[in-house]
Amino acid sequence: MKKFRLASSAAVTILSMQPFMFGHGQTASSISEMLSEGDTSLSFRYRYEFVDQDGIDEDANASTLKTRITYKSASYNGFTTLMEVDNVTIIGDENYRTPTNGNTQYPIVADPDGTDFNQASLTYGSGDFSATLGRQRILHAGQRFVGGVGFRQNEQTYDALTLSSKALGPVSVNYSYIWDVNRIFGPKDSSVQPKRWESDSHIILASMSPAEGHSLSGYAYLLDFADAAANSSSTYGVEYSGKFDGFALKAAYATQSDYADNPNSYDADYMMAELSLPLKPISVSLGYEVLGSDEGTAAFKTPLATLHKFQGWADKFLGTPANGVEDTYLKLAGKVGPAKVALFYHDYSADFGGVDLGSEVDVVATYPVSKTLSVQLKYASYDADAHASDTDKLWFTISAKY
Repeated sequence: MKKFRLASSAAVTILSMQPFMFGHGQTASSISEMLSEGDTSLSFRYRYEFVDQDGIDEDANASTLKTRITYKSASYNGFTTLMEVDNVTIIGDENYRTPTNGNTQYPIVADPDGTDFNQASLTYGSGDFSATLGRQRILHAGQRFVGGVGFRQNEQTYDALTLSSKALGPVSVNYSYIWDVNRIFGPKDSSVQPKRWESDSHIILASMSPAEGHSLSGYAYLLDFADAAANSSSTYGVEYSGKFDGFALKAAYATQSDYADNPNSYDADYMMAELSLPLKPISVSLGYEVLGSDEGTAAFKTPLATLHKFQGWADKFLGTPANGVEDTYLKLAGKVGPAKVALFYHDYSADFGGVDLGSEVDVVATYPVSKTLSVQLKYASYDADAHASDTDKLWFTISAKY
């Protein structure tokens, strides 16, 4: 924490010294030019989210606006600084539940209001090496294990030191030491869902391209959370993706065990395979993903993942059930005019015991109004069986960037 406060204070001081402007980042010849020649950008995202969940009396109607201002300095002797502030404002009535507002008559929508420093960091880069210290965005590969949950209004970021190198021949290496995880439930704290996890975690991702159109990566995630010990784990895995004549293939395998002060003792595996066929005007993907179970005692966990992206947008598997999850899914994607459209079908079952956990249909359409403005309509319908409850969700989003 002391290291992050020092980095944040330095970044705040730097930001307060430079005028508010929209510029173009470049290489500077002095510190004053480094600050004055920085880039400032502004973005807005309005979202309406509707949730109808069996077992809860009222439907959620969440109307929120995220405003983000980002400043990045020009480079001076290899150094750049970044500052990003987010504000989430409720538009209209707060007819939804968050971990802190006490509106238990509604389903939860994880978009609490408030203002927070989303990023505040100092980066040094030279040739094939870079280092970033402070609050930052960390997105590993497809974000299945480490991500930013960018769909939510309050993004997940990390207080960390990150080192990246492309100097090892064909292999790129990215290592981070994380001492705080700033979760999507902030900026207000809650005993139910803390806004921050204290961490003593090491994560590393090494990747290479053995041939054109093919990539191979290996990773190790040693996660130690003082205030979420049940999520502490050690994970080691590999992932492959490749393009062939007429199809594309992705596959991954990982193994996970308890780590640090986790009160549970377990071993579980992760497997994923996805085959994609580009059948114009649509592409078809068939996938199978397993978050395994250790005979029902505990299951494979991905607490730092962009979880909304996986196993259905109704978010019924944000925490892996003890019996694990098998997800067989079909994806259809294409365009209707300029709009991008995708449809998913998921069928869920337990890894241990094979119980039916339900199914889900997801649909999304994104329309680019202009280079700076887009609108999106998104829908998820989860049909429960031996897990959770029937849930329908609808989102309407307007995004603007300047």
